Amino acid sequence: MSTPKIQVLITGATGYIGGTVVQLLLAHPKRDTFEITAYVRSEEKAKVLQTFGLKTAIGTFNESDKLTDLASKADVVINIADADHFAGNKALLNGLKKRYESTKKVPAFIHTSGTGVLNDDALGDRISDTIYYDSKPEQLDALPDTQIHRDVDLEIIGADKAGYARTYIIFPGTIYGTVSGKLVDTGITNRHSVQVPGLIKASLHRGNAAVVGEGKNIWPHVEINDVAQLFVIIFDAALADSAPHGREGIFFAENGEYQLIDVSKEVAKAFYDLGIQNSPEPTPLAEAEVAAYGAQPLGANCRARGERSRALGWKPTKTTEDFIASIRPEVEAIVAQFAQK
Repeated sequence: MSTPKIQVLITGATGYIGGTVVQLLLAHPKRDTFEITAYVRSEEKAKVLQTFGLKTAIGTFNESDKLTDLASKADVVINIADADHFAGNKALLNGLKKRYESTKKVPAFIHTSGTGVLNDDALGDRISDTIYYDSKPEQLDALPDTQIHRDVDLEIIGADKAGYARTYIIFPGTIYGTVSGKLVDTGITNRHSVQVPGLIKASLHRGNAAVVGEGKNIWPHVEINDVAQLFVIIFDAALADSAPHGREGIFFAENGEYQLIDVSKEVAKAFYDLGIQNSPEPTPLAEAEVAAYGAQPLGANCRARGERSRALGWKPTKTTEDFIASIRPEVEAIVAQFAQK
């Protein structure tokens, strides 16, 4: 009698992070031991994913009953779709609770949050000396419940404490890099990140590279393929029940830091060379612009160290130099996209 395959449910499978993770899972050395179901929003995307050997289900994060039903059939849920949709994440947890009650086996939940939970209100005008370590859960315990991502994170940690799920939360910093691969080549996945491209798009809209305040604030960075590798490491550890979980199951994804002003200066130089602005310098966003572009998080300090991630064997390779070097290609790609509209 053959051993039943491990059932894996993944949300966000065609997103920037999710698509990269899926590609690694498809190449996993133990791929024949688990079956992947991807929860996607369209029939078109579902059909493409099926050609790669994935099962699919169609719906949104607002369809709680679907999410609960799918999670109730999963041994592992990997959520890369929405860090802040409380009802949707609660629905996934409800499904895992049903799974536990019916099987008496504890399923795993791997969730994508973000180091933005650490943000302060610097608005680019100061550097913070406060550094958070994923090996020190008491630091996160002290965060206000009102911080971004925090309500969902606490609900997930609570599920682990209640005993019906083993939970692992990954907190990436600023993710960068353009993704590639067979799945990406189908055209159904997102090739670009959000944070730096968002700054570039806002800068294009106003006609000059933007910075929040003086841009003194500090963020961690991490390259997309390095992030995806961490997901797979935690996936393997979750299957083996060999990693800390719950309150201790916090994993920062970072491999260095940058100041916002350095990003803005790179955007400004590229704009200047492309003839978009007359000076190779960024200009501060006015208060109204900060609000209009939702740029307050860009000006926050968000300092993190992934000690626990590295203790699991994660070895990110891309450095701050790689991050800075990635900015001009992003500018050129986004400018080209705008020119086609």
